[in-house]
Amino acid sequence: MAVSAGLGHVDREAVGVGEAPRFPLAILPTPLVRAHRLERELRCPPLYVKRDDMTGFALGGNKVRKLEYLIGQARRQGCDMIITGGGPGSNHCMTTAAAARVAGMACVLVLFGNPPSQPPTALTLARRFGAHVRFTGDDDRSSVDRHLAVVADEHRARGRTPYVVPRGGATPIGSLAYAQACTEVAAQMAQLGVDPELLLVATGSCGTQAGLVAGTIAGGAGWRVVGASVSRPVDECLARIDALARACTDRLAARPPRPDEVTVMDARGPGFGRPSDAGRRAAALAADTEGMLLDPVYTAKALGHLSQVRDVTGPIVFWHTGGLASAIAAGAPARWPSQ
Repeated sequence: MAVSAGLGHVDREAVGVGEAPRFPLAILPTPLVRAHRLERELRCPPLYVKRDDMTGFALGGNKVRKLEYLIGQARRQGCDMIITGGGPGSNHCMTTAAAARVAGMACVLVLFGNPPSQPPTALTLARRFGAHVRFTGDDDRSSVDRHLAVVADEHRARGRTPYVVPRGGATPIGSLAYAQACTEVAAQMAQLGVDPELLLVATGSCGTQAGLVAGTIAGGAGWRVVGASVSRPVDECLARIDALARACTDRLAARPPRPDEVTVMDARGPGFGRPSDAGRRAAALAADTEGMLLDPVYTAKALGHLSQVRDVTGPIVFWHTGGLASAIAAGAPARWPSQ
């Protein structure tokens, strides 16, 4: 595999995968733990949890790994500003604001809708990290995509050099971080003498799953990567993951993914951002058995769909992508209100 193990926290000038520069933020490797009690309650094969909720930077979860490469690329290009977007409660936006601050860069967030009367925790923290916030005035999430280029042009006209990051940090550069993470988890599994059959991950903007698919192929791993879509229709996810994974495997000098290597389940339930019944049950079990917090938007829905994965008899790795700000804001997982 054409990536290094990357199992230690290194100085901020360290290089990344291949030609992709890295601006280290995370405390790596994140733990890989056997969830014995949760496994018994779910009556599933051996269950391990990859604790990327513990990346150690600004409650950012999986977004921290991506931002190491995105900030690294922005710095290499001489940019002095990061522009990205999402929803008012976006974990990605919150973490981007913190990463930009640490890197000495300005940050502008473009959020869909209008300013909420009670700002989510993530938005409060993003502002604490110095982000300038713009709202699109349109509740359609795709309105962010249309506004990012406009905002970037405005700042270029003022003499700034912005680096634009799409929602979720879902770019080939961002996805490379999770190709790298495959090397990390493979080393941890080898130390345990365990050969996992399945990696299960929440899929939103698709960059994390795409990176895991690319890393699995490049490393010759035998596990399957299954995504639980919490945001987009399955067909859209399949297309996005395929495109991002192909861009990653090209950078890693590996073959592109086959259709059977990109698997997505529909875990949206009542819709993006709205808790599902399966997610509520999963979050309650995770909290009661392992003291592990899952957020209602991503991780709870993903774990709640574990029972939908068929024909699995070997060990499973549940990739905990974080969302701790949302989990804390939601309160006790067993008491999320019905929608």
